Amino acid sequence: MSASPESLQPLDVSLSPQERFEEYLQTRGLRQTSQRKFLIDRVFSEHDHFDADELIDRLPRRGEDNYVSPATVYRTLREFVDAGLLNSFQLDGRTVFELDYGYPQHDHLYCTRCRKLLEFQSETLMQIRDDVAADLGFRVASHRMIIQGVCRECSKNRRKKRKHDLV
Repeated sequence: MSASPESLQPLDVSLSPQERFEEYLQTRGLRQTSQRKFLIDRVFSEHDHFDADELIDRLPRRGEDNYVSPATVYRTLREFVDAGLLNSFQLDGRTVFELDYGYPQHDHLYCTRCRKLLEFQSETLMQIRDDVAADLGFRVASHRMIIQGVCRECSKNRRKKRKHDLV
């Protein structure tokens, strides 16, 4: 089992994310724009989880080169999900995005205190999933599991505070 973004090694894929998105746009009769190109490069430049507002905060501001309006960001993120490039899921009332294309199936641990989202892979979990599905005659397309709790760092910090409160 592995539990860090670094441990989720990208898979070999035949098309780059940019090429796959270009293919998606062509099948829908849409054109590739400089803003879409900029966003796909920015999103796939690092492996992290983010919401639309966090991405917008990291982009150039109005009046700067490569400015992308918030409406375009929201629309393009939906297109990335539809194209199979990103996954999206709800977490604490916000839509969180993560890279999907070129990354293996994995699950998450979510710290409810610091909002850290840790990725992990478990062959044991996958085997249980497949066994249960087979027993019930179910064909698995995908799954998502998010285990909520408190991370090690937040647990340590809480214990320190308790000792301090006793003094």
